Amino acid sequence: MASGGRRRGGVAGIIIAAVIVVVGGGFTAYVWLNHAPAEAEAKPTRTPTPVVTPTPLTPAEQLIADADDPLACAVTFTGEGVPADPQLQRQDGLYQALPIPAVAGRVFAGWYATAADAAAYTVAARVNGADPVVCDQQQVELFAAWKTPEQNTAEGVQVPILMYHQFTANPEGESGWLRGNYAYIGDFDAHMNHIATTGFYLPTWDELSAFIDGRLSLPARSVIITDDDADQTWFDLGAPVVAAHNLLATSFMVTAYRSDPPPSIHVLRRSHTHDMHKAGDNGDGLMVNWTADQIAADLNLSGDTLGVREVIAYPFGHYNDTAKQGVTQAGYEMARTIEPGFVTIGTDKLALPVVRIDYGMGLDALVSRIG
Repeated sequence: MASGGRRRGGVAGIIIAAVIVVVGGGFTAYVWLNHAPAEAEAKPTRTPTPVVTPTPLTPAEQLIADADDPLACAVTFTGEGVPADPQLQRQDGLYQALPIPAVAGRVFAGWYATAADAAAYTVAARVNGADPVVCDQQQVELFAAWKTPEQNTAEGVQVPILMYHQFTANPEGESGWLRGNYAYIGDFDAHMNHIATTGFYLPTWDELSAFIDGRLSLPARSVIITDDDADQTWFDLGAPVVAAHNLLATSFMVTAYRSDPPPSIHVLRRSHTHDMHKAGDNGDGLMVNWTADQIAADLNLSGDTLGVREVIAYPFGHYNDTAKQGVTQAGYEMARTIEPGFVTIGTDKLALPVVRIDYGMGLDALVSRIG
């Protein structure tokens, strides 16, 4: 009996335990089913981070960003036949190598500050390599103007190239056989002031070349200022006057004698040969004594020294067909003589004429020659 009682008690205990487990399991399930949503609701909802797509840079903005230079300026061009890509310039200098676009049956008439100026051919608003780069937030827009070939030819523009040599602060001039070469600095200042204040346009050499070809129209009152020899009086007296009036000028340098850096942003250095400013065996300049190969070798050395090949001034004005061949062989496009005259459409690029300025030529003398 005792053992049977124990068995019944054991079975009862197992049943009770099972009930408790079942009940407990049910209670546990009940608690889980009722509390799981609450726990899920308690978890913070994660909002996806929005993807911000940056606005693409314009070509001008990209050019500025790539330059990473606070003085960089992106120039964009507007109008028929203009370059699609902007051009990088610097705000601490003059415009460099502005494009001269080409359209069949049209003549390019320059870059202008506004569309209205381009339509009116406003000379004061025409922009070229004689002008400083001025930008708004590192950008500037230039507008193209065009003319017909008939318009361009009918205007009959004649461009004087002024040729100065040495300068003197003595109103009475210098003595000696070179007296005529010395311009009195007071006269020179009056000349430059006249050019700066009466609406003259100063073409660059690439513009003059395009004008000769009939590809570019120049204003009627255009003038190019040049100095031969780069004498010390040019650096001491002449160049400061040019800079004071913000005028573009060209200094033709004999690079065997000197190759000083430009005295200001307003002065272009161009070749007067390397070492050919000398007389040859026949008493004339080496330009008409040497072979084309010899001339080209000298001009190559000069071009390498100055870092540019564009235009030369013949020493003493001496040249012939062999000299022209040497100039071309060395990669120069133009050459300036001392022959009097004006540059027009079709002028020989290897025989550019000049307006010579001598001592005693005051403002009236200049006006009588160039207007």
